[in-house]
Amino acid sequence: MEKSCTLLIHFDKGTAAIANEIKEALEGSDDAAKVDAMKKAIMLLLNGETLPQLFITIVRYVLPSEDHTVQKLLLLYLEIIEKTDARGRVLPEMILICQNLRNNLQHPNEYIRGVTLRFLCRLNETEIIEPLIPSVLQNLEHRHPYIRRNAILAVMSIYKLPQGEQLLVDAPEMIEKVLSTEQDQSAKRNAFLMLFTCAQDRAVNYLLTHVDRVPEWGELLQMVVLELIRKVCRTNRGEKGKYIKIIISLLNAPSTAVIYECAGTLVSLSSAPTAIRAAANTYCQLLLSQSDNNVKLIVLDQLNELKSSHREIMVDLIMDVLRALSSPNLDIRRKTIDIVLELITPRNINEVVLSLKKEVVKTQGGELEKNGEYRQMLIQAIHSCAIKFPEVASTVVHLLMDFLGDSNIASAVDVIVFVREIIEMNPKLRVSIITRLLDNFYQIRAARVCSCALWIIGEYCQSLSEVESGIATIKQCLGELPFFSIVEEGEDTDSSKKVQQANSITVSSRRPAILADGTYATQSAASETAFSPPTLVQGSLTSGNLRSLLLTGDFFLGAVVACTLTKLVLRLEEVQPSHVEVNKVITQTLLIMVSMLQLGQSAVLSHPIDNDSYDRIVLCIRLLCNTGDEVRKIWLQSCRQSFVKMLSEKQLRETEELKAKAQVSHAQPDDLIDFYHLKSRKGMSQLELEDEVQDDLKRATGEFIKDADDANKLNRILQLTGFSDLVYAEAYVTVHHYDIVLDVTVINRTKETLQNLCLELATMGDLKLVERPQNYTLAPESSKQIKANIKVSSTETGVIFGNIVYETSNVLERTVVVLNDIHIDIMDYISPAVCSDSAFRTMWAEFEWENKVAVNTIIQEEKEFLDHIIKSTNMKCLTAPSALDGECGFLAANLYAKSVFGEDALVNVSIEKQTDGKLSGYIRIRSKTQGIALSLGDKITLKQKGGS
Repeated sequence: MEKSCTLLIHFDKGTAAIANEIKEALEGSDDAAKVDAMKKAIMLLLNGETLPQLFITIVRYVLPSEDHTVQKLLLLYLEIIEKTDARGRVLPEMILICQNLRNNLQHPNEYIRGVTLRFLCRLNETEIIEPLIPSVLQNLEHRHPYIRRNAILAVMSIYKLPQGEQLLVDAPEMIEKVLSTEQDQSAKRNAFLMLFTCAQDRAVNYLLTHVDRVPEWGELLQMVVLELIRKVCRTNRGEKGKYIKIIISLLNAPSTAVIYECAGTLVSLSSAPTAIRAAANTYCQLLLSQSDNNVKLIVLDQLNELKSSHREIMVDLIMDVLRALSSPNLDIRRKTIDIVLELITPRNINEVVLSLKKEVVKTQGGELEKNGEYRQMLIQAIHSCAIKFPEVASTVVHLLMDFLGDSNIASAVDVIVFVREIIEMNPKLRVSIITRLLDNFYQIRAARVCSCALWIIGEYCQSLSEVESGIATIKQCLGELPFFSIVEEGEDTDSSKKVQQANSITVSSRRPAILADGTYATQSAASETAFSPPTLVQGSLTSGNLRSLLLTGDFFLGAVVACTLTKLVLRLEEVQPSHVEVNKVITQTLLIMVSMLQLGQSAVLSHPIDNDSYDRIVLCIRLLCNTGDEVRKIWLQSCRQSFVKMLSEKQLRETEELKAKAQVSHAQPDDLIDFYHLKSRKGMSQLELEDEVQDDLKRATGEFIKDADDANKLNRILQLTGFSDLVYAEAYVTVHHYDIVLDVTVINRTKETLQNLCLELATMGDLKLVERPQNYTLAPESSKQIKANIKVSSTETGVIFGNIVYETSNVLERTVVVLNDIHIDIMDYISPAVCSDSAFRTMWAEFEWENKVAVNTIIQEEKEFLDHIIKSTNMKCLTAPSALDGECGFLAANLYAKSVFGEDALVNVSIEKQTDGKLSGYIRIRSKTQGIALSLGDKITLKQKGGS
């Protein structure tokens, strides 16, 4: 069942036919019954059955059949059955099929010949193949191309056998002749592939002889030519000058697959600006011409790699890359914007921002799906551009402020955060931004956007007119006071009618009523007083947003309104000479705050005001009644200073991240440096000269030097057996994205030869062995390097276990040495990453898997414990360092990482220092998949005590 095979079909053995029934069907004359019986036999063989009794029946009754389907199934049957005995010798009964194969190779039907030649490609037994060689060679000259192309593949597979060179001594020369006369493109490709695989020098000579005709060759042959060029240049970089011209000529090929491979080959072989520019242009051309989204994403990945190593060249193509935004796919747009943002320079910033503005305007149409999400991406991109180049902010900020009332709340939040940063960084824009914000404030419908906008109004309204406009705008959006009214029972009917005409809704004491904004208002049924139930007074439709949000019970926003009004009044006292006007405004402001408190403490709303908001509003009332200079300074100066400090820390953090990403390379003092101007330029093209210069620069700056972390390598060497075992084994584990490579060193410590030594491995978790283990013979006191490849399918901790089995000449039994388990750590799959606070909160709310780990550590300092967790989990701390300063006894921080599979890992650390000095709290892990949450939790539990 572990043997390699080209056919694999699931078959339920529980319903398998008995061998006798299959035998009877095969002995009959009905071809349809034979086909059905052969399929059952093949599926049983693939699932571990042997069925030795069927072989003679198949030789007698199936071999002579003329039915093509039966013959095809016969070849599949012959491919999967055992053809050798335990010692590796061909079974004598296999000679019976040789004559049939020879007849098939001379059959008048082309299909029978072709499938038989394909079957020979999968045969490894020399004794069966040898008598068929003359018939195979005859098919090289057959009139039908289908047979010729399969005959070439058969010759190639025979020549690659261990004894193939003796069986077909002149095969390369023969295939070279076929290549020179062949007209069929597929057969020509197979012939060139045979020379490339088995006689590389002949393939190179043929290519260089026909170098001018390469653009005329077919797509299949051109692809093999590119593969040959890559292989030759990898082994001998000095010869790449001969082949660069061929690659450049193929960039104009009609096949997009060839063009893509050409660009990739150019980038891998040359660092010359001309070559890189040609490759980048090719990728941009493919990006715009291909309609398949997967192709676009692959091309964008290639452009992203080019951006990392050849940024100067990619900067010139930034507008070509931006044209990919025409695709409606969000992933393509996101990847395009990410590439563009890292290529902006003072030279192209205006063009880029202009294009992004046009895209923002297009999203207002509303025809496309997910316009809100796309608009949010564009706003974030423009925000990033404006932070890097503040001079462009004036061209975009007013356009973006039209989206403050966007139905997509995330998009509106991004706009207001952008406005908040720009108004601080660009003092010249403050007046126009404040004016536009006050004009558009009534459009805002989201509480978070209102809160941020109110903070901006409170901090940046400086002049008398701005302060007065700010207060007036807030009062207008709050509407008329009070927010609710209580009507006495004795009042006449006319007054109650007037109350109802003022858009008021009476809340019944028996059941909840639905308000105009869609929320509920309830009244306790126990209120048996002389008053009728309280009535919410809805403002007019034009004075909507703040009043509507307050009447839904959002008292955090009410506290923000109170703070903003307090700041504006304090500033009004500084800029307004008339004390009468100031006192009047203070009175009105106090009335607003008291009305909000009354609303919060009344039974009109379903839940009362929270304590924090209540304390905040009361503080504002006390402050307006009695203001000291120190308090005034805190409210009017310290808040903005904290914001400026936050912005500077953010910029510093981004600068440090850019420095961390930059490649630091060093050259050895005794490295050879070629002097470009002293070189002979005879016979070298301009491209080759550029390439030499680039190679010299890279060598001089140490880019070719990759410092191996020897200490890290030693940490990855795992001992698999004991020192007292007769066979010693240790493994070097390399984790590379989706693959794990085990480089196992096996040492024979005995004086005897070990035969049929096999490294048998098994896995647990989402790990899968790729290759079947082979048998080796190990001489006395010698060693062997065995490589095992394992595929990883998810971010989860896995275990590899197994044993070494061998035989000695003295002992008939096989000896088994059990190996130590190899634990694959989740830390090899995840790496620190950065995301915005809003993105972190969004993912935290969406992800369904959570693992909650209680803090249990001997570490007594909060910051030290956080650093230990960050180091142990290989994650990035998103919380600003300034937020972690101080000795308050509490600490909360967010950590983030991304896996190689694109999965997100979120961690929240919340700890408190107890009176006895110990730390307590919880570490919460959230992810989209269960594997990350559980594996990270196990890792933290293991490491949090402060061990290594």
